[in-house]
Amino acid sequence: MKDLALEDETLQVSGLQSDAEILIDTWGIPHLRARSTMDGFYLQGFNAARDRLWQMDLWRKRGLGRLAASFGPGFLEQDIAARAFLYRGDIEAEYRAYADDMEEICTAFVAGINAWIDLCAAEPERLPPEFDKTGSKPEKWQPEDVVRIRSHALTRNAISEVLRCVVLSGATAEADLLRKNLEPRVTPGNAGGIEFEDVPLEVLERFKLATAGVSFDPGRLNATRAEASKWRFVNSLAEVVEDAHWTGSNNWAVAGARTSTGRPVIAGDPHRMHAVPALRYLVHLRTPGFNVIGTGEPIAPGLCMGHNGTCAFTATIFGSDQEDIYQYETNPDNPLEYRFADAWEAMTVIPEEFEIRGHATETHDLLFTRHGPVLLAQPEKSRAYALRSVWWEPGTCAYLAGVSTMRSRNLDEFREGVARFGAPALNHVYADTSGNIAWLPYGFTPVRPEWDGLLPVPGNGEFEWDGMVPLDKMPSQVNPETRYVASANEANLPDDWQHEITQIGYEWLEKSRALRLHDVLGNSEDHSLDESCALQTDTFSWPGMRLQKLLRTAEIKSDPELAAIIKLLLDWDCMLSVGSTAGLIQEWWLHKRLKPALFSLFVPDPALHGLLFPGDVEGLLSALETPTAPFGPDPEAGRNSLLASTLRGTLDDLTEKFGPDTSTWAWGKLHHAYFEHPLSRDLGSNWIDLADVGPAPKPGSASTIMHAAYRESDFRVTTGASVRFVLDVGDWDKSRCITAPGQSGDPRSPFYDNLFEPWARGEYVPFLYSDAAIDAAVSQRITLIAVDTK
Repeated sequence: MKDLALEDETLQVSGLQSDAEILIDTWGIPHLRARSTMDGFYLQGFNAARDRLWQMDLWRKRGLGRLAASFGPGFLEQDIAARAFLYRGDIEAEYRAYADDMEEICTAFVAGINAWIDLCAAEPERLPPEFDKTGSKPEKWQPEDVVRIRSHALTRNAISEVLRCVVLSGATAEADLLRKNLEPRVTPGNAGGIEFEDVPLEVLERFKLATAGVSFDPGRLNATRAEASKWRFVNSLAEVVEDAHWTGSNNWAVAGARTSTGRPVIAGDPHRMHAVPALRYLVHLRTPGFNVIGTGEPIAPGLCMGHNGTCAFTATIFGSDQEDIYQYETNPDNPLEYRFADAWEAMTVIPEEFEIRGHATETHDLLFTRHGPVLLAQPEKSRAYALRSVWWEPGTCAYLAGVSTMRSRNLDEFREGVARFGAPALNHVYADTSGNIAWLPYGFTPVRPEWDGLLPVPGNGEFEWDGMVPLDKMPSQVNPETRYVASANEANLPDDWQHEITQIGYEWLEKSRALRLHDVLGNSEDHSLDESCALQTDTFSWPGMRLQKLLRTAEIKSDPELAAIIKLLLDWDCMLSVGSTAGLIQEWWLHKRLKPALFSLFVPDPALHGLLFPGDVEGLLSALETPTAPFGPDPEAGRNSLLASTLRGTLDDLTEKFGPDTSTWAWGKLHHAYFEHPLSRDLGSNWIDLADVGPAPKPGSASTIMHAAYRESDFRVTTGASVRFVLDVGDWDKSRCITAPGQSGDPRSPFYDNLFEPWARGEYVPFLYSDAAIDAAVSQRITLIAVDTK
């Protein structure tokens, strides 16, 4: 039951310079109107808290290591881990990295958040119900809270370095490509002579705990102090790897010369793990200095994707390698010293105080080397491990440089703003009303003079970064002859890129989405908004097409039942629609049968198989398309036998699950969307009925443009578009968008889940920009009266 009324209201608040207003449209998108720049950021913070206070408070407490203060001992270990990953450098340099007025922006933004918290204190019925359910209260923000947290961001490839070591301790580099393909296909260099078997998975424990979301599993809220260590393992390694493996995006810009209107079309759909409320938030900010609409994260001022009436911009993850694991020799007589150059160097020891609900405050020491936080100390082996990351540099809080790019008035100013984006590394795609389009990939990319970054290295001074690759040394495209630009997290460096001179990275997302994008855009000469919307929700399976080619060329011995299944696959249009029988067969075959069979062939030790999941689709398909020695003395015959046996296993599995009548089999009966609230596991059925959203059948897969990656245990979609938007560059009111499950984070709001079903079906709502269009679609008007203007 949605019991938050959509009534107009007038609120008196302190901190505003002038009166302001929030207009909420029919779909829950707020349009904010302020009379000064800083009032605009104040209003953004106030409005974000109005819709997402529980989410914002939880994110802040997680990032700052303050969960235990609100929720008790079960969250202490996560707090200790999170504190190790805070930015600890020059705070003034940190602010200036994003914008010259960033400190002032953050001050205004948190003043708005705090004003809403004050209003909730005076009127407790405004508080989201999660606070009452957990016995907690929202905490006030400080300006530096906005910029210090790093662990919300996406960087790479520390986890993969450790996993590669462990896999290589019992298998070949060729086998590791099934886990993570490399592009170009280099052989990982072990420049530091690391003994693979010496690197334990435990190196990752603190890192993955620090970057984990907040879970409220049964018993955690009521954990005693003696049980605190039990909650050191709140997420599985598989979850962390899947998040990194599937988190991506699509974006493109099509020049006016190739569109039906003569104006550019730009589109973006960033992918992240699904959550309720959604990771991102749609909002419109209008001040005398800027008029920008788009999306960002509710805890951050500004917008990182959208348009400002002149320039439009969007981003996807770019494959820069921004992390390294260092292994140290520590002093047998003093484990707090490590060898650097020719001397023992002392670790930095920082005592941190941790408040714990119901218990006395405790102090715990955090250890750091010159490279970063210590992840694991093994004094009994005279060894330690630490992480070096671009996170420790000013300017690497996720997406905050959007406060600069969103105020760009032309391509040159946008490029200057892009240079402020430290992390994550992004494919910035741009279009403007002058007709320009551009692709500008950038993020801090360390220069590694002595190694390729694919394996850990000694922290003894022989393997040091030598600055960052500057923006003018990165690839780019401005108004290319193709008349479009596009990215989908693929290996998109130019064919003639000299990797030995400028190393960017070797780990990218598999190329299926990118190949489909270029196939469609490259053949569209009269592109329209409708076509971009259809492309964002396209479910063509490139892996399915590649498997079809294998079936056509491979000599497979089959019986009538198997022949019928093969015919279904060969006659399939490769669209993973919810009603597709062949789509169901193909996905089960690839992921439930072929993948584990390949793991067993290439990796003799079963104990390592779990580290290969979820598997790299490009690595898997390449192994099948170019069979080698692991398939046996006749690799092609061995490959064909594997195709037949796994297809037979697929037939048996699906017959048992759905019955023998293949006409009743459908992808949507298995593949579904469901948004689970973090508190549902602890609070049970009544809360689930209120706060969980779904299920709904979902088309697509991890390899389709309509990204819908799923966990293989129950085929629930876990990762996909957190928001989609398609913009008509110049006729802005024709633009469209969607998010899921809704804009509000309050389960009592009508905007909590109103967009879930249209999102699941691949539909859109208007993304209105002009005053006239917005005023005609207002569902609620909130007027803020400034009560003090001193």
